[in-house]
Formats: sequence, structure tokens, C-alpha cells
Amino acid sequence: MVSSPAQPNPTSARAARFELLTLGDELLLGLTANTHLGFIGGELARRGVRLAHQATLTDGADDIAAQLRVSWARADVVLVTGGLGPTCDDRTREAAAAALGEELVFDAAIERAIAERFARFGRPMTPNNRQQAMKFARGEVLPNPNGTAPGLWLARDGKVLALLPGPPSELRPMFADQVAPRLARLGLLAEHELWAQFRTAGIGESALETKLQPLFAPHGAALEVAFCAHDGFVDVRLASSDGQLTLACLESLATRCAALLGEDFLCHGRDSLAEVCASLLREREKKVAIAEAATGGLLAAAFAGLCGACKFFAGGVVCCLNEAKQELLGLPECLLLQHGAVSEECAVAMATAVAEKLGADYGLAVSGGAGPVGTVHPFTPAAPGGNPVGAMYLALHTPHGTWAKKVCWPGGSTTLKTRAVNAALDWLRRELLRAPVSAPVAGERVAAG
Repeated sequence: MVSSPAQPNPTSARAARFELLTLGDELLLGLTANTHLGFIGGELARRGVRLAHQATLTDGADDIAAQLRVSWARADVVLVTGGLGPTCDDRTREAAAAALGEELVFDAAIERAIAERFARFGRPMTPNNRQQAMKFARGEVLPNPNGTAPGLWLARDGKVLALLPGPPSELRPMFADQVAPRLARLGLLAEHELWAQFRTAGIGESALETKLQPLFAPHGAALEVAFCAHDGFVDVRLASSDGQLTLACLESLATRCAALLGEDFLCHGRDSLAEVCASLLREREKKVAIAEAATGGLLAAAFAGLCGACKFFAGGVVCCLNEAKQELLGLPECLLLQHGAVSEECAVAMATAVAEKLGADYGLAVSGGAGPVGTVHPFTPAAPGGNPVGAMYLALHTPHGTWAKKVCWPGGSTTLKTRAVNAALDWLRRELLRAPVSAPVAGERVAAG
């Protein structure tokens, strides 16, 4: 239990009970994905806490209050997401106040902050936004620099309640910058991560475990290993909940795993394939260009969304129709008629053309047919000379050659597109690993890190 809102708690983070309540009819109706559980659960776990309970509730005030009473009675920390907006279905403050017997009071400073935010966007603040200026009389405000709904913090009866806004762009920075540090100061979270994680690509989790088992075996039960497979890459987490292995030992073991895996090792931590490729491109002072049909811009977006993309990303072309391939990339009509758009020849021509047209050192292309959203393709072998449903062709143009390969997986169209993007990125990554790093210009100062 939390001994005081201002004093560190002698109870270890492992013994504290955390519960998460995610609110919103849109979550239960399937209109919005509930990403809060994955984010908050992961952030807590990395710092020594496992969520004891999670519940997703309607926007109904009675439902919220009833669950809050239950969670408050048995938990040390209750985290609540959603329902802090200005509309009639945002009832979290009122329901929490009723459930815990707290008084809500108006805070003029919150109202000013909301009005100033509206003014920055050239819009007037509507009267219903005033309800967002209500706070617990005995609580604190968690400022929200990314939205109008501030979070609320209440420490009472040796417990903590944190109300957080629902939009991920507001919740995540608020949790990372304000909630987690507060919980750490109270002794309810570790100050830093307690495990070592690394990411692999191009190797399945069963083969990965088999390859790494000789490194894990000597540590016996003191080492806890967890694998998490994604579409095209696998995360490995190394932990020691009883503390027999220090974080330094876990990180050293992760480094040895990386050396054993070679090119199958992607990175320490959680960088994406695109982020790793971007770093390699920067180091080599090269740029990549993208041409895609089946993935509809997803591959280009993986690069375009990264900071400083113009340093390594020349641009992308989305060309689904044959006419678009001819017009935008200059592909010959005879090539498309002879080989078809879903072919090695077309993919190679796309990768080469986009690199040449955009002045890039590398060109990546994806051609094929993932099908419309919602379709699911079983894995079916191709007829002689044909393509199975869901087949795609990837092509990579480099300074010393261009290649193509055929890929085909079972699954829905969204999964196929994601796997194709990750497979193309992993192919580029492996090629970049073999390419020399650009030497610094004589007399040029090389930045650290």
C-alpha cells in the first residue's frame, strides 16, 4: 500500500497490485482497437509490474462507478483510460468522484490552458469544454500538452488513482512523462527497465529458440525467456524475476545472442525494420526509393514517417494500374503484356526504374495481389507457370545488381501486406549490412553516436 502521496513506499513494485480500466462503447463495439492494454501492460512489465486485472467498460456512469469501487477496494494502483472529453458520453470524472466519495471542483487554470490551446488553432472554445476543467478537490492535475483533456491524479487511503485521456497520442506521452515517474518515486515502479530485449528478423520463433538454447541452458531457472512473434520478426525478452541475474548480465547475454544470430539479429530494443534500415542508409550515405502496387504505399510510409527522412528516402511511387506503371515509371508496354504485372520481370523493372527516376542508390519494389480488405487466402501452391492467390514479387535494385523473389503466405490481405513490407525491408537491411560504411571526408568532424 502507498504509505503517503509524497513518500516512497517500502512495498516492492512486484507486490503492488495494478488494475487497468479502459472505457468506451467504441472499444466494446469493435469500432476502435483497444491499444491501451498492450501499451500500459508493456510499460509496466518492463519496470517490474504485471497487471493483475484489466476490464473494458461501457461509457455508462453506473458501470464505471461499480467497477471502480471493486478495483479501488483490492488494488494499490488503478489506471483508467478514456471518458475525459467534453461531450455528453464522457462521464469518467463524475463516476470516479461518486464511486470514491470525492468532490469535484472547478480549476480556472485548466480552463485557461484549454482556451489558449483553442486560440492557437484559431478556434473558439465551446461551453462544454468547461467540464474538462473539473478536478478532484484533494487530487492533482496531469497537464496534457497534446490535447484539451488533462489527466487527474488522486493519492488517498494508501492507494493511487490515475485518470488518463483516451486518444493514444495524448495518453502515451502522459503516461511516460508523468504517471510512470510519479509511480517510480512512490516505489511502485522500478526506475528503469528490468529486462533485456532484442529483435530478430527472417527467422521463425521455433528455429530461433533452438539456435539460442545453448546460450540459455547454463542459466537454468534463473533466466526467464519470452518470445513474441510478429509478421516477419520476433522479439526475445530476457528477464530474471528473482534477481539472480543482474540487468548487466542479461544485457551481456543479449549481446552474445546477437553475435550468434549474425544477420538474423535486428537490434537491441524495439526499433522497427524501417528504423534499422534508415540508420544503415545514413551510415553509408545512401538513399532508397520505393515503387509499389500491392502494398498501396505502406512501404513508402514506413520510411516517410521517420524523422529526417529526406536524408535517406528519395520518395515513392504507388502504381496499381499498368498504365500508371508506364506513365510514372516508364515501364514498356510489351514487358507488361508479355510477363504481366505480377511477375519477377515487372518487379525488377519497377525497382530499377524508381531508383533511376528519383536518383536513389537503392530501389525496392512490391508487385502482386493481396486482395481486398477482409479477404483471407489459404496457402495454395501455384499451378505450373502461374501464381497462387496472394502471391507477391519483391525486387531490390542495388549499385551492383538487381534481383527479384517470389513470396506467398496464407492470411488476410492486411497480414499479407504487412509481411510483404517487412520482407522487403529485411532484404534491404541484409544488403546494407554487407555494403561498406562511407568514410568521413578528410578534416570533417564525425559526430559522436
